[in-house]
Amino acid sequence: MAKPMNTDLALMTRFSSVRIKGKVYVLHAFQKKSKKGIQTPQKEINVIKSRLKRVEVEEGI
Repeated sequence: MAKPMNTDLALMTRFSSVRIKGKVYVLHAFQKKSKKGIQTPQKEINVIKSRLKRVEVEEGI
């Protein structure tokens, strides 16, 4: 029997993905630690932007 999922943890996990040329790339996943505010930390945004640029280069965009 499967264990129940910890919904608190699931709600605080953030994923960033993009679809390019029919492929889905998960650029980044992280746990948001602050329960206040909705803003994504700049450090996480920088990681996402960097990975998106790399995917765009690999896909020739």
